[in-house]
Amino acid sequence: MASEAQIVFTCLPALEIVREVALGAQGVCHGNAVEILVECSTTGPEFATNLGVELAKHDITLLDSPVSGGVKRAREGMLSLIMSGNRAAYARVAPVVEPCGRTYYMGEKPGLAQMMKLVNNLLSQIGTAATYEAFVLGAKAGLDPNAMVEVINNSTGMNNCTLYKMPNSVLPRTFDYGSNMEITYKDITLCMKEADRLGVTMLMGNMARQLWGYGVNHGGAKRDSSTLITYLEDWAGVKVVGAAGRDRS
Repeated sequence: MASEAQIVFTCLPALEIVREVALGAQGVCHGNAVEILVECSTTGPEFATNLGVELAKHDITLLDSPVSGGVKRAREGMLSLIMSGNRAAYARVAPVVEPCGRTYYMGEKPGLAQMMKLVNNLLSQIGTAATYEAFVLGAKAGLDPNAMVEVINNSTGMNNCTLYKMPNSVLPRTFDYGSNMEITYKDITLCMKEADRLGVTMLMGNMARQLWGYGVNHGGAKRDSSTLITYLEDWAGVKVVGAAGRDRS
C-alpha cells in the first residue's frame, strides 16, 4: 500500500503493533510512494513524537490523528479526528478525511493531538465509572433502571454513558458497545503516565485506572468495556437490567 499511495492511514490497538506496521521489516516506512502517515491510534504523546522522528529518517511525515466518537459515530461519518503535526501535511489530509467526520487541528508540536485524545478519554471513562456506580446504587435501592436513564438524560447528570452505553448496551444486557476493556485500560494508563511526567495530581484518574485495571485482571481484558458494570453489580449483589434485558432473559 505504501508503494501505491502517498497518504497512508493506520488505526491499531496496541503500541507494539503500530511500531511494527510503521517501522517493521514489512512496514510503511519501506514504501516508495508514501509521503504522509496518518496515525489514528491512541498511543500517547511520547510514542507519537518518537515515531515521527523515526519516520522522518525515511522522508515520511507523521500526522498524529487519534479519533474519537466510538462505533456509532464512525458508522455515521461523524467522528472527531484530532490532528497535530506539519501544517502543510494537515492541509493535504483534511479534505481526504472529510467524509469521516470533523477535524480539529491542535498545532504543529508532536503529540498534541494524542494529549487531547487522552484528556477526552479520561473524562469519558471517569464519567462511565461514576455512572456505573450510580446505577448500581440506584438499582440496589429499588429504582427502575429505565426510569433512571430517562430522568438523568433530562437532568444534570447526563453524560455519554447515560446517553448511549446504558440504554444501548447495559440495560438490554447485550454488552456490545464496541471496544474492549483492555484498550480502555491502556488509554487511561497512557494518560496517567503523562500526568506523572508533568507532575499533575490525578485523584479521580488514578481511581478510574485502578477500577478498569481490576476488570482487566479479573477476566475482562477481551470483554466489551460496558461489562465493567458487572463487577460492581457482583460487589453489590444486584443487576442493572432494563425492560429489554428482562425480555431477553
